[in-house]
Amino acid sequence: MTDDMPALDGSLLPVIDRSLLLDAPDLDHAPRILILYGSLRERSFSRLSAEEAGRILRHLGAEVRFFHPSGLPLVDDQADASHPKVRELRDLVAWSEGMVWSSPERHGAMTGLMKTQIDWIPLSEGAVRPTQGKTLAVMQVSGGSQSFNAVNQMRVLGRWMRMLTIPNQSSIPKAFQEFDADGRMRSSALYDRIVDVMEELVKFTLLSRGRSSYLTDRYSERKETADALIARVNLSAAT
Repeated sequence: MTDDMPALDGSLLPVIDRSLLLDAPDLDHAPRILILYGSLRERSFSRLSAEEAGRILRHLGAEVRFFHPSGLPLVDDQADASHPKVRELRDLVAWSEGMVWSSPERHGAMTGLMKTQIDWIPLSEGAVRPTQGKTLAVMQVSGGSQSFNAVNQMRVLGRWMRMLTIPNQSSIPKAFQEFDADGRMRSSALYDRIVDVMEELVKFTLLSRGRSSYLTDRYSERKETADALIARVNLSAAT
């Protein structure tokens, strides 16, 4: 306890260790980025924009993998974590250091397919929090005028998943006008925004990886762990 903050357990709140933030060892491998997209249409603009993002990320030195959601079951519908597509998704999440979520806006929201992918990613798996401290960039495409409903929803989910969602984002209105017959995005300010977002994602990923466990270490969870230990020791002493 401290004199002027009696509710605080000072032993569980040391001063910030600058060395863990500024001198953490750099990792030699390329940043690992997983890309999810939210439509199975043959000409899916969320997938096409995600593929453009992947090209930019590779140019920036990242290793990129995609999860292709065809065959992913609905959550709680006759399938569990042993399903091959669920296991594939969770293994990719464990591999990644950052993610890109790219969804169409449908009925003013992200698609059910996008949400299903996120719902299959657990907040914790054993003693591991699969998404905690990983970076996230969000993107959406719309058939009509520009909107931010889907990216705003994904930001909420990213925060709930304890991810470090970067400030920048991409929203592409009238997406059918932005891609040529070969599925490549035309040069425009909207394309430039995707470049901005991917550049920012790689920078944030490089800054945070190797430091994410310290960045996301929380006083309340340290306190809970200490309380649980005390309770267990007291229980053992009483038996």
